[in-house]
Amino acid sequence: MRGDTKPISPTTPDIVAPNIQTALVAGGCFWCVEADLEKTPGVISAVSGYAGGTTENPTYDNYGSGGHREVVEVTYDANWISFEELLIVTMKTTDPTDDNGTFADRGDKYSAAFYYEDDEQRAIIENLITEVNANGPYGTSLAIDVEPRPQFWPAEDFHQDYYKGALSQLKYKYYRNASGRDDFIEEHWGDDKTPTLPWRTTTSDPASMNTYPWSNYQKPDQDTLAATLDSLIYKVTQRDGTERAGSSPLDKIYEPGIYVDILSGEPLFSSRDKFDSGTGWPSFVAPITANAVTEHEDRKLFVTRTEIRSAIADNHLGHVFTDGPEDRGGLRYCMNGAALRFVPEVEMAEAGYADFIQFI
Repeated sequence: MRGDTKPISPTTPDIVAPNIQTALVAGGCFWCVEADLEKTPGVISAVSGYAGGTTENPTYDNYGSGGHREVVEVTYDANWISFEELLIVTMKTTDPTDDNGTFADRGDKYSAAFYYEDDEQRAIIENLITEVNANGPYGTSLAIDVEPRPQFWPAEDFHQDYYKGALSQLKYKYYRNASGRDDFIEEHWGDDKTPTLPWRTTTSDPASMNTYPWSNYQKPDQDTLAATLDSLIYKVTQRDGTERAGSSPLDKIYEPGIYVDILSGEPLFSSRDKFDSGTGWPSFVAPITANAVTEHEDRKLFVTRTEIRSAIADNHLGHVFTDGPEDRGGLRYCMNGAALRFVPEVEMAEAGYADFIQFI
């Protein structure tokens, strides 16, 4: 049995300094826009706020009367995702054809807008709108306003990461479902929220492809896994098992680094988000990126829980609960150490994870 199964380390890539940029977009309710953008690879953070009006220091109670919109300021690594690609994701996850709001939220303060900082960005926006009008799935022209980038005013803390809050996430899910946003997205784009346009000619240029080795991971069949994995790793990752509390040495590790899937090597969690929950299991307030894991309803123990699985390898990792640190979002990702492998920061570049050092 191989109790220390590890993926083959990829060839060490050149270390490229992050190219941090910001952009400002509007697509209706900022809770939803922020949530969708934060789940996009290459996005570092998304902050809800107000912009475009004539009053200073707007609040949720008065931003509309001051001529402001609900907007989201996005911080992103331009080495991973371009300005145009951010616009594509924003467009795909809202209704860009409505000139008087979005979905259940009416009025200019909820209308879609793309903001530019210079002539180059303005041309990118205008060319994208022209292209989507000619080729897109909407059957009508886009109603996205194109405006110079105004001053951004962050919204109140209550509105930040609203979709993650221990109490607010349930309200968010209900609101989003009732608004019709996801039905509209499904109707026009299916499950495609990627920063690409399907009618564009694809290319085999390696520079345009995700070359991380875990991106193409193919899970072996269950017989092979059962014969080659340590019995605990197999029980946890393939049979949705749970290790004994306090049995994993990863629970007590707090040095800088990342936690990756034990089989595929895909990055899952960062030491930045780890905390001592006192439960005996490695605990985190969030995954390393919002799309690193997937959520699934779990009713195995006669109560409804939210199971967490790795996005690519689809291995069972643990569950997420709403009793985490309130000042860090209120979530506790309770993970099985047997499903994870820790890569210390000092070894990350050599192991092929240089691009993820920025997340520590």
